[in-house]
Amino acid sequence: MNIKGKLVIIGGAVDKGSFTETDIDKNAAKNLNFFEEGILKRILDESKHKKESRIEVITTASKIPREIGPEYVKALNYLGANNVDVLHIEKREQATEPEVLARLKAADVVMFTGGDQLRLTSILGGTQFDEILLNKYHNEDFIYAGTSAGAAAASNSMIYQGSSSEALLKGEVKITSGLGLIDGVVIDTHFVQRGRIGRLFQAVVGNPKVLGIGLGEDTGLLITNGKKMEAIGSGLVILVDGREIKDTNLTQVELGQPISISHLVTHVMSKYDTFDLDTYKMSIHSSQYV
Repeated sequence: MNIKGKLVIIGGAVDKGSFTETDIDKNAAKNLNFFEEGILKRILDESKHKKESRIEVITTASKIPREIGPEYVKALNYLGANNVDVLHIEKREQATEPEVLARLKAADVVMFTGGDQLRLTSILGGTQFDEILLNKYHNEDFIYAGTSAGAAAASNSMIYQGSSSEALLKGEVKITSGLGLIDGVVIDTHFVQRGRIGRLFQAVVGNPKVLGIGLGEDTGLLITNGKKMEAIGSGLVILVDGREIKDTNLTQVELGQPISISHLVTHVMSKYDTFDLDTYKMSIHSSQYV
């Protein structure tokens, strides 16, 4: 399948900074934080009309949408993008309103904020909004960008619950269906800071066909044609490949008991590295062997 749209999934940030300071230029690095030029500028550069692209910030996942939406607008404005607005969808019925659907159809980029990914999928899943979103992604020069919850919800399989410390105890990780823009992967966010490697291990051992993607803070993946992944941002992306697992006790232990896994393959990506979802081959941009 030839997918015309692009997917940008971002791991989130501990503190994305604020534009409440009066001297934005002087404190730009602190204020932008993960909305720094690396990731946001790349989204603009990849978009159909660059800085002129029509961008809708979608705050559905957030419990404080009226506060978080303007922060995204300010960050994008700072980089020269001024055709930006916030689209608040807080109830399922809003996802069928003609004005909301018209704004989605006109958008070149949608940016889903952080928050609760289950809130995001339970409000938007199966709506007209969801159908148009998928159609645009498959058939138009369009970008779906999501940070934190917005990234986790992008895949077909979605982690929505599970403690980091007990993630390798059977049953601790809960998975449901996401928005389905990309299949064959499961995405976890705030990955390095919150020590969520165990969550991804359990998600993958339950179905080794699925590639686990762990996104660190200030880090993302640009996915083109549904298969080529490029690391963007300043941190790390961890990939967990379960296809070569040799043994596990997953089906033998009771709920709450530790899981053993033999021969689980992991990859670590940093900026400009690529990974092909068709071949499962990784290319390191600054390899010491080239």
